[in-house]
Amino acid sequence: MRLIIIGAVAAGTSAAAKARRNDENAEILIYDKDSFISYSGCGMPYYIGGEVEDAQKLTPRDSAFFKSKYNVDIFISHEVLSINHINKTLEIKNLLTGNIFTDHYDKLIIATGASAVIPPVKGAELKNVFTLRNIGDMNQIKGYINEFSPKSAVIVGTGFIGLEVCESLREIGMDVTLIERLPQVTPGLDEDMAVYVEEHLQKNQVKLFTGASVVEIKKDKVILDNGREVAADFVLLSTGVRPNTDLAVKAGIELGATRAIKVDNRMMTNVKDIYSCGDCSEQFHVVTGKPVYRPMGSTANKTGRIAGDVATGGDLSFRGILGTGIFKVFDMTVALTGLSEREATKEGYNVVFCHNTKPNKPEYMGGKEMVIKGIADKDTGRLLGVQIVGFEGVDKRVDVFATAISYKAKVEDLFHLDLAYAPPFSTTKDPVLYTGMILDNAIHSDRKLISADDLETLISSSKNYQLIDAREASQYEENHVETAMSIPHAKLRDALDDLNKETMTITYCNKGVTGNAAQNILLNHGFKEVYNLSGGHKNYSKNKKSF
Repeated sequence: MRLIIIGAVAAGTSAAAKARRNDENAEILIYDKDSFISYSGCGMPYYIGGEVEDAQKLTPRDSAFFKSKYNVDIFISHEVLSINHINKTLEIKNLLTGNIFTDHYDKLIIATGASAVIPPVKGAELKNVFTLRNIGDMNQIKGYINEFSPKSAVIVGTGFIGLEVCESLREIGMDVTLIERLPQVTPGLDEDMAVYVEEHLQKNQVKLFTGASVVEIKKDKVILDNGREVAADFVLLSTGVRPNTDLAVKAGIELGATRAIKVDNRMMTNVKDIYSCGDCSEQFHVVTGKPVYRPMGSTANKTGRIAGDVATGGDLSFRGILGTGIFKVFDMTVALTGLSEREATKEGYNVVFCHNTKPNKPEYMGGKEMVIKGIADKDTGRLLGVQIVGFEGVDKRVDVFATAISYKAKVEDLFHLDLAYAPPFSTTKDPVLYTGMILDNAIHSDRKLISADDLETLISSSKNYQLIDAREASQYEENHVETAMSIPHAKLRDALDDLNKETMTITYCNKGVTGNAAQNILLNHGFKEVYNLSGGHKNYSKNKKSF
């Protein structure tokens, strides 16, 4: 059997390695139009900033490595021009010589990846304007910085790559401004979690313009749609990627709802003996079962392995993704998995969510707070998604949540997880367990939660309510929600006669725990409708629109 793979980065080389493990006798060839293969794209921002000093560490494998270890022939600087699935042939151009020739296959795997989206902005072709998608892009950026020593940078887009490069440019002393057309940074997060990232960026002297677009780039500045001019002698366009599907479309291969290559759970396309994997192919979501497009290196490796296995007679199948992601911005870690509140609401779930602020380990062991937003379906109790912003231990928690969501766990199940505990690593009740407890209470008891947005709406309405600040009086005096009355938790029982049991009541503290304790007292004394402010005053103060 002759297996040809188009593309030699994460998915393509994973497919080749798995195919060789399955079949020692198969002829396996890879064509790639780039000169770099099997590279660590996620490490590129750290080379730009100097944290990774040797670029070769991001490209540890070359064609000779794959030939010697896997007996796979990789031809770099070779572009596949067309696919004839009737004759099972490929038209290929050697980009170094210009020679065009034909090759044939028995099985074909398309792993053509994705390309950076370049917005239609005047000046995008200038030499100080870059995208970052491959090693060539990385080397151009590094070379430009070394040669011209730019002082001011504008990054357009605030996704993973944009924020990672932001940190790297700040590390080498550049002034950085972020431009985001949406009203928040980090589009994958809900707005009430994105505010934590925005605040942290500002603390690290990064300028932000949200709800703004670049309309023109010049050699020393960019011009925004509101007319504002921002100094920039370096510009990075980090506005997303699109799957490379032209070759597939010309061959009659079907695209999916996301306009990536449509595949089944065995990476098969609609054309016999042609498979697709990696950033050019569509995935499906574990929670909804619907098509999604989330190009990630981890998914590329996984789908590549499956394609290589199936193409050589194996029985692996793809089980979907949750869109799990994690990145570092300065010393903050941001992670997400599953559906956001926004996505879950759009999908029609009866959404309940909470904000849980807890340290990753005891404070006496140097624990640092993380904020966990848990999203669940109120009707079934199923955990739908989680977002975390913190400093240590975020990766550990998001992986636990991702596992739980993959196995359709309900929020009540989280409390029963037997997670590892010792003071250097966790609190006795891990933040994961607390998140489950809070959501379980909100779903299965009268311990209802109210969000910062809903409280703002209530305050501006004519509805009758009573709002209790259960913190110490000194905290209340320093700052409080504008219509709140100060009744510290320790004095609440003595003040019950001054409150109306029939009136809607909201309690809050600094982070949520004492507010919940106050809520319990009121409910146990016959108050009819009592809410606790999700995430407490700390979360409210960051998310209050008019704050």
